[in-house]
Amino acid sequence: MNSKVSTIEESIRSTYSAAARTRQESLCCPVTYEPQYLKAIPAEVLDRDYGCGNPSEFLHAGDTVLDLGSGGGKICFIAAQVVGATGRVIGVDINDDMLALARKNVSVVAGHVGYHNVEFRKGMIQDLRLDLADTEQYLNDSPVRSVADLHQLEQHQMRQRLHRPLVPDQSVDVVISNCVLNLVRADEKSRLFGEIFRVLKMGGRAAISDIVSDEDVPEALQQDPVLWSGCVSGAMREDGFVQAFEQAGFFGVELVKRDPKPWRTVHGIEFRSVTVVARKGRQGPCLDRGQAVIYAGPWKQVVDDDGHVFVRGKPMAVCDKTFNIMTHPDGPYAKSLFPISPRVEVPLTEAKPFACKPAAYRHPRQTKGLDYDATTEGTEHCIADGCC
Repeated sequence: MNSKVSTIEESIRSTYSAAARTRQESLCCPVTYEPQYLKAIPAEVLDRDYGCGNPSEFLHAGDTVLDLGSGGGKICFIAAQVVGATGRVIGVDINDDMLALARKNVSVVAGHVGYHNVEFRKGMIQDLRLDLADTEQYLNDSPVRSVADLHQLEQHQMRQRLHRPLVPDQSVDVVISNCVLNLVRADEKSRLFGEIFRVLKMGGRAAISDIVSDEDVPEALQQDPVLWSGCVSGAMREDGFVQAFEQAGFFGVELVKRDPKPWRTVHGIEFRSVTVVARKGRQGPCLDRGQAVIYAGPWKQVVDDDGHVFVRGKPMAVCDKTFNIMTHPDGPYAKSLFPISPRVEVPLTEAKPFACKPAAYRHPRQTKGLDYDATTEGTEHCIADGCC
């Protein structure tokens, strides 16, 4: 391992181990949480919270939630109350001291809320297949003393990843994180976003709060271990952070919170907290069932993540998949669009492939039918009297 990388990772480990024992004010970014959820959480957990946002605001009852970089467990314990007894919360962290603090208080919080729905696992958030507790147990039983032993360890890890992944594919409804993605090295960021996408169910979402920069972080700052552990050196540029979700395959990516005032400014570069919500589910075949949507405005036209252009006031043709995405009541688009379904429903089994062009106008006769010749009651009289 590169010596600079090793130094940076050791700085992060030692900083957050110390932060698990004693509150570190330099790591804190002011955040307001719902007071009703804090009552059930012990003071030692609340005091050792180092987040920069509140992704728990985007959870629903019954959700299965994965918290990346769960630390002392504060957001997990808040999430446990939001999702309720029918929901489930999984925290993943690599720091033993933080995990110990969180696990120590699982039963305490469960006693306060009346149910147990939280667990904490040891792993790297950029590699959510690898179970580090399993690796540690293997090393206790079979220490590595030779190249052959190392090979056996690698084979064990490969089997574990394949058959017993720490977080399986498409197993959670929501991935949340609170000021942790910036601690992952730049060369592993793409893998990290890919892992978030992998573990989410189709229709799932990510709600991520993090520190971003308004300019690229210079190489000199990227080599500073103290600034790394302080959520500065590893910050992504704001537009790149948003774009990373799109590149991973998400749609409906929204910047739902952006602090107007920087948390820190270093050499003229502003570092601030943002929260992004992104959805998984635009993958799959495009089938034509005669549907359209009308964009309400206020923009003259908009473009979605698949390149569809929606012109204000015009019925634009969409495939069945896009229609469902655009009209879902809990999605980001429904309030801006009017749905148009065909007068005669096209069964899914009879739907033909749809060419998702950037802009395709759907003529009203395509939804009403070419032979549609209805006349509403009273129309003829109205026309004869000249009252309309």
